[in-house]
Amino acid sequence: MKIFDIQVRVRYAETDQMGVVYHGNYAQYFEMGRVEWLRNLGVSYKWMEDNGVMLPVVSLSMNYKKSARYDDLLTIRTILKKLSSVKIEFDYEIYNEANELLTTGNSVLVFVDMKTGRPTMAPKYVSEKVELL
Repeated sequence: MKIFDIQVRVRYAETDQMGVVYHGNYAQYFEMGRVEWLRNLGVSYKWMEDNGVMLPVVSLSMNYKKSARYDDLLTIRTILKKLSSVKIEFDYEIYNEANELLTTGNSVLVFVDMKTGRPTMAPKYVSEKVELL
């Protein structure tokens, strides 16, 4: 299992009137983790799209345990759960500076050929790198 962590500081614009991170922002945090997980693997979303493959989310779930707040330094942990022929699945964990688990999540994405709009096999440059993990 490949795990990659990034850190982000909660911005004021990401919170509600109580200074708590608005629930819809967690999907963006997960995306940030996923994009950097792939970049760390040596693959960028932009490069994949420039080469005709997009990776839309087809499933997303979250479980909120504690609130993240304005100015918290968050650690977003992205964990590769599974790579199949056409899908890639990630688990996520978000921690605060006290190392308290705040949120967990899961997403499933499908490799899609941009010309046809249809699912396609995971590109070799992704599957080969994942096999080395």
